[in-house]
Amino acid sequence: MIKLKGITFGYDGKPLLFDSLDFFLPEAGRVGIIGPNGCGKTTLFNIIMGFVKPASGIIEISGRVIKGERDFQKVREKIGFLFQNSDDQLFCPSVREEVAFGPLNYRLPREEVEKRIKESLEIIGLKGFEERAPYHLSEGEKKKLALATILAMKPKILLLDEPTNGLDDSGLKSVVEILNDSNLTIVVISQDINFLKDTTKVIYTIDRGKLKEINLHSYQ
Repeated sequence: MIKLKGITFGYDGKPLLFDSLDFFLPEAGRVGIIGPNGCGKTTLFNIIMGFVKPASGIIEISGRVIKGERDFQKVREKIGFLFQNSDDQLFCPSVREEVAFGPLNYRLPREEVEKRIKESLEIIGLKGFEERAPYHLSEGEKKKLALATILAMKPKILLLDEPTNGLDDSGLKSVVEILNDSNLTIVVISQDINFLKDTTKVIYTIDRGKLKEINLHSYQ
């Protein structure tokens, strides 16, 4: 589903973040990524989404080699990307409008849009919040809303950057259940090793420019 081959990338004037990095995620695969700030976790997502361009390497999504912005536009229709900071993802006056924004951009019938609003908010536990203003929500509620906007798009792949930030124990349990009940292909960035153990099958860190599977015993 996602294949990266020989990815090399570094920001101007700084050491390479990735040095011939390889990554493979099969359909319905579940991968976690953990590591210190600045090691390149979010940058890896940005490369997959086409927001930054590697110096070299091949990006393949769903069997298609991605070569330019037009290809990435099609890729973004298949991927739900949860930002680390929910405030960067929410911009509409109401919860209802936030969830409706993506489906309406796809020019879906209003009946289908309303169905997706209802389903997404029920799944994420925000039923009854439709007319609330996002900026009045708690951090945990904003995180849930951002996830609801993604689920409403019915993506095939989820890229989740620190999805547990701001969640209380109840919200955390809810997100674990949502992910485990889905059949989506998922990559999760998190510093919460227990959350990664509960929701993914393989956990990597980024070490010397490459992905390295971690020894879970070192994180006990």
